[in-house]
Order: sequence, then C-alpha cells, then structure tokens
Amino acid sequence: IIILYALEEVQTLGFSDFQNILPNISVTDILDILLVAFIIYKLLGFIQATRAWQLAKGIIFFILATLVSQWLHLYTLHWILSGLTTIGAIALVVLFQPELRRLLENLGGNRLRNFVVGADSSETAHMAKEICNAVTYLSKTRTGALIVIERNTTLDDVVETGTVINAQISDEILENVFYEGAPLHDGAVIIRRNRLHAAGCVLPLTQNKSLPKELGTRHRAGIGMSENSDCYSIIVSEETGIVSVAEGGVIRRKLEPEEIEKEILKMYVTEEDTNNPSLEMIKKMTRRIKDVKR
Repeated sequence: IIILYALEEVQTLGFSDFQNILPNISVTDILDILLVAFIIYKLLGFIQATRAWQLAKGIIFFILATLVSQWLHLYTLHWILSGLTTIGAIALVVLFQPELRRLLENLGGNRLRNFVVGADSSETAHMAKEICNAVTYLSKTRTGALIVIERNTTLDDVVETGTVINAQISDEILENVFYEGAPLHDGAVIIRRNRLHAAGCVLPLTQNKSLPKELGTRHRAGIGMSENSDCYSIIVSEETGIVSVAEGGVIRRKLEPEEIEKEILKMYVTEEDTNNPSLEMIKKMTRRIKDVKR
C-alpha cells in the first residue's frame, strides 16, 4: 500500500521533479523511513498473531479498492469509498479495541508480539500422549470435554474469560478438570506451548446454521473458536462419548484418540524429529505404560 501511494505521488509530481528531490534526501530521512517501515512491520506482525487479522485484510482490500477506483476514474465509486474513510478512524478504534489495549499492555511489558514458539519434540510427544489418554478416558466415561490447542493465533482474550492454571499437561489433570463436580468443567481448556494454560474459558459460538441439530453448545463453541483462529479444538460429547475435532470451521466426528495424537504430532513435530531415536524411545515407553494400565 505504501509503495502504491509512493507511485501515485511520483506520478503527481512528475519524473523530473522526483529527480530533483533525490539529491536532497539525507541520512536522517532514510532513518525516518526505516523506522516507520519497522513500526508498520511490527504492527502487522502483532495483528497477524490475533483474530483481528481477518478484519485487517478487509481494511487492506478497502484501501486498495479506493486507490483502484481513483486510477480507473470511477468517480461515483471513489466518492463513496472516500466518504467512508472519513469515519474509518473511529471504526478502527471500535473494531480493534481489544487488540489496541493488548498492544499497549505488550509494549509496557517489553513485548510486541506473542507468537507461539516452537516446542521440544519430546515435550510435544508427551503432550500428545497425555491428551490421547485423557480423551480415551473421557470418551469411555461419556464426560463432556472441550480442549483447544493454541497455534499461531494467540487466544489471550479467551484466556481472560477463564482461570489461568499454567500446569504441566497430564491425563489425570485433564480428567479432573472435566469431572462433572469440578468448578471449571463447563468451560474449555486452553493448551499453550505444551502446557495447560487456562481452564473454564468461554468460547464464541459458531453462527453456522447448517450444522446438525444434535450438535450442542460444546460442539458449536469448538467450531466457533476454530472459525476465529487457527486453533485445533477437540470435543468429547457428553451424551454419546463421540470424539470430534474442529479445525478451520470444519468439524470431523467419530475420531479415535490415536488419530488425534498423530495429528498433534504432525502439527508440531518435523520430519527430522519424527526420525529422532529419543522420540521413538519416548513413544515406546508411553505405549508400555498404557499397556500396564490396561
């Protein structure tokens, strides 16, 4: 967008005037341009790590449409789009209020972006196995559960609706969280960086009206969360014990816990890690432990 604006200014000034400007550019001007570019890059990185990225893409498309309408001399369309931009600043503050607040908080904490960092392959294998064991137990006992694995899109606004735990993942703690008598069993669990980050979280419900009627609030919350982020939602039905997975707004039902374990490993473990002898040893040990439990 900045390049397009620059080209428009060059076209307005004329090539000869632009040549006269170049010799007058100082080191300070170059530093100023680099700082502005760096700030814009960081802001885009912060927005991309939140659910506001979809709104940001819409705004970028709106700006491009305004520029194109001017270049093609579509006067009526350009007049309408230009008029809408006059209230754009107020609309941005309203739309991005949670993200702006979080940006200021991150700046105060010396952080600008909060991406999910890569985790150790052995920790990921342990997390996948513990989730698999917990889902197996919850499915057999028909205990309703909703487990959300955070990926690139941070879910801080969702975490704020629940209780931060920040505990190491184990099948026992997951089973206890979703136990019917537990105070946090109604909400969702958020897993971040291979740790159980929060529980009892409230998720946005999907507005998809074409879903089967037998899908309840828990399933609609898992689908809604996957529509608003790139998370991986695991849902266990309280009525039937059926295990489902929601990803990208699409739900897949009647999955085996072992399938979910493989998909989690594919998300986080690279092909090199898959061939890692230590990782294979961990997998064998967890299988033996499971056999002993049986």
